[in-house]
Amino acid sequence: MPSLTSPFTTDTRTALPAADAPSRSAHDVGLLVLRIALGLVMAAHGAQKLFGWFGGGGLDGTAAFFGSVGYPAADTMALVAAVTETFGGLALALGLLTPLAGAAVFGTMLNALAVKWGGGFFAPEGVEYELLLAAAAAALAISGPGRLAVDRALPRLRDHRLSHGLAAVALGAVVAGVTLLIRS
Repeated sequence: MPSLTSPFTTDTRTALPAADAPSRSAHDVGLLVLRIALGLVMAAHGAQKLFGWFGGGGLDGTAAFFGSVGYPAADTMALVAAVTETFGGLALALGLLTPLAGAAVFGTMLNALAVKWGGGFFAPEGVEYELLLAAAAAALAISGPGRLAVDRALPRLRDHRLSHGLAAVALGAVVAGVTLLIRS
């Protein structure tokens, strides 16, 4: 019997040749590189705030900045931001509690975007850097850490679910929104 399919359509019932099949290990290594890069950048920013490392202002300098841009209880907000960036970043780098770590970084970056908004798009006054960090954090929260992560050794976290990632990003957005609402 002659085929009724066009020579220009693809038969979806045929499997991809092995050479063209997506590489699971390439996916996992890509997520590892993204997690380490984003996580260590965020941890370094947190260490600037928390300890004054890498030319940062420490908690006192961070609190002064937070007060100047309208955050109440600037000392507390500085500590929360410093701890969130430091430990959220380290957790992302390790692939530990990845949806929550990604949500923590995402929420922090939403606040950073709000503070810098109005300075244009491009750095140094614009928001391109903060936007990229927020998007990467959300992507990791949603996608999960890949197989090369501490989460894979934890029975309850071994199988990442899209719904968990989306819920974590929503949580990060809600917490960021509440924080922004109390900012004067």
